[in-house]
Amino acid sequence: MTEIVNLRRLRKRRERTDRAKVAEVNRAVFGRPKAERQRSEKQTELETTRLAGHWLDDTPGDER
Repeated sequence: MTEIVNLRRLRKRRERTDRAKVAEVNRAVFGRPKAERQRSEKQTELETTRLAGHWLDDTPGDER
């Protein structure tokens, strides 16, 4: 015989795990100190600038 499953409990368990995943992402995004956020933003800006310096021409989206 198969096991009887309470659909309400299953639905609530799935919603709980979904909320936990969202909370984990929010902790990663919003749970950082201001100095750490600024440091990562500056690092991203620096990497973008370095990458832009390697383009052969001024229009990176122009493909011929």
